[in-house]
Amino acid sequence: MKTVVILGAGGRVGNEIAKAFVAAGWRVRGVARGAKAHGLAAGVEPVAVDATDRAALVMACAGADIIAHALNPLYTEWEEKVMPLAQNVLEAARVNGATIMLPGNVYNFGLEVGMDMRESDPQIGSTAKARIRIEMETMLAETVRLDGVRTIVIRAGDFYGGEKPGTWLDELILAKLDKGIFTWPGPMDLAHSFAYLPDLAQAFVAVAERRAELAPFEVLHFAGHTVTGQEMKGATEHAVGRPLSRRGVPWRLLRAAGLFMPMMRELAAMSYLWRVPHSLDGAKLAALVPDLEATSLDSAIERVVGDLTRKKAA
Repeated sequence: MKTVVILGAGGRVGNEIAKAFVAAGWRVRGVARGAKAHGLAAGVEPVAVDATDRAALVMACAGADIIAHALNPLYTEWEEKVMPLAQNVLEAARVNGATIMLPGNVYNFGLEVGMDMRESDPQIGSTAKARIRIEMETMLAETVRLDGVRTIVIRAGDFYGGEKPGTWLDELILAKLDKGIFTWPGPMDLAHSFAYLPDLAQAFVAVAERRAELAPFEVLHFAGHTVTGQEMKGATEHAVGRPLSRRGVPWRLLRAAGLFMPMMRELAAMSYLWRVPHSLDGAKLAALVPDLEATSLDSAIERVVGDLTRKKAA
């Protein structure tokens, strides 16, 4: 049986990817720290391992055909943790002969991100997070030549949806729906790239099953939903059945708070993505997987709103 090991299986991205692989008939092993390993999706074999322990991670990935690297440290920990974790994942893949699959993001394009970004477009380290992501992907690309470890990066916009909290949508944009408030962090007429997680998870499975057709290091763009604030507000109002008041985000206050609160500083550093229209060109992925289904924006937001409502009522 084909085996995939999901690193960070207790997180919002790892959880959705794990469910999709289970549904597709794969053997799925979920790696998570401590108590998180006991609350994984149905059908996932739990493995309680701290991914910072390289030897333990190598053992946890024994027999894997695919290692899905869904580990994502807090923004405040990126400088110290992203590269060491990636190096551990790389060693686990090298020892076990597995292919790495990585959920990428638009950070790699820095402040120069724009509309219809293609896989071949320049990656520019004009922000701290862009530099870290570029360094990580460069390391993975070079390892193909040195050690033969294969990697597939599926780059996507802002994640939303799924069972786990922690996205811009549920933590900010829709956080005050019960008060009739819709929050949008930038100009309402600018396009923003989003990825509905259940759809992205299906893309991971489809690409994994076609990996033999790909180059040893491959990058694919997941187009997802390109949405303006007006369109997102309209979809949300349709889902809740009533008009909503619009609120903005006080970025200046967040920057000021960042002098004393590191997380506020890191969040404020991402504000450029709400001032610059951007999207991903998904033609390459669509050519590889022409039958990949996409949930409509209205349907996705209806599900998200329903999930948020149930969680607050619980």
